[in-house]
Amino acid sequence: MKRHYNTQGRPYYRGPYHVTLGGGTAFYDGDLGNSLGNNFYGPAISAGMLHRITTRMHIGSELSYVKMGARDQAQERGLAFTSTNGLGTVFLRFDLLHDESIFAASQAEAPRFQVYVQGGAGLLLYNPKAYNGTERPTKGTTILAPERNDYPALAGVLPVGGGFQVRLTDQIRAGVEGNYYFTSTDQLDDINTRLGGAGLKKDGFGTLMLKLDYSLE
Repeated sequence: MKRHYNTQGRPYYRGPYHVTLGGGTAFYDGDLGNSLGNNFYGPAISAGMLHRITTRMHIGSELSYVKMGARDQAQERGLAFTSTNGLGTVFLRFDLLHDESIFAASQAEAPRFQVYVQGGAGLLLYNPKAYNGTERPTKGTTILAPERNDYPALAGVLPVGGGFQVRLTDQIRAGVEGNYYFTSTDQLDDINTRLGGAGLKKDGFGTLMLKLDYSLE
């Protein structure tokens, strides 16, 4: 296994690749509002890879499926939407707690707990459906004509977030992770021109997941 050196010249090992699996939910933040009570929470699942590049920094990539929706905070407008989304991201993760076990000749165990922050970039394939109503759509719900004719459409995303992990075994960790995704679109909800194009900011969304991390050693 190849040795690398930190800024003090101590040799350390980057170790094996890690596979990550996550499951949780997503919430919307856009022109219809950001009230948690108005969200139609949907499933969010992810699969990815993670690898150490410095003593505290990791590089990772994930593919995710996210479903979300919400009702309008302005009840007089009576708008709502639901959306299915595919997401691919690349990110850097920074561990806040020191891990002595990665250093050469160390007899220490990996820390039982780890806390981290992360940020990255990626692409979102989104496919929203807007309608008049205050509840989740049913088979009888009339979907409004789309604002654009190229759905599913692509948008850029900038995710920022963090989480914590608990070491269960030498190879398995479990934890909770939350991320917020800034997007390059104001049509994540297919509701922009319906409001006169009056959105003051781009739409965004967040995810909260339970995650498993498995070391491929």
